[in-house]
Amino acid sequence: MLIRNMSMRFNIRSYRPEDFSTLLAIDQSCFPPGIAYTPFELKTYIIRRGSFTLVAETASGPAHNEAVSTSETQQDSSILGFIVAERARAAGHIITIDVRAEARRHRIGSVLLQSADEQFRLWNCHGIRLETAVDNIAALSFYKRHGYDVVKTIPRYYSNGVDALLLEKNLLSPPSSR
Repeated sequence: MLIRNMSMRFNIRSYRPEDFSTLLAIDQSCFPPGIAYTPFELKTYIIRRGSFTLVAETASGPAHNEAVSTSETQQDSSILGFIVAERARAAGHIITIDVRAEARRHRIGSVLLQSADEQFRLWNCHGIRLETAVDNIAALSFYKRHGYDVVKTIPRYYSNGVDALLLEKNLLSPPSSR
């Protein structure tokens, strides 16, 4: 799916195993230690039964000169962000949604979230749940704009002791035109 934005064109596609090191680097740049996933955790969520991962990349796709070499891994700079989600019974669960800092404010997160919504609707899920840190005001505002409501606080949810907010969105109502 090609998305045209005034300042940035990007595609949404399914995850490929060669994306892993880049997705891990993006996740670790988006969240502080204790909230960012370890390589084992992220890999487990991506390959978990019932899960799917969607990747946003520049419309031109990867190019050989866009790969950034690090001491341990190759990172694909054409990848702008990603979402990992899963179906648990008749509900969806957003595990993480991450967008590179320099690619924010270009609707990448919104399109990833809407793409996950579409998948959950195809699976006849009645709602979607997700967790976010209580102090992540930007994420809370983002999710509220996309129809999520705070359901409760989960004490000490993250390994660093930070509480989480459980948010939920009802999919039985018509999709929003946001």
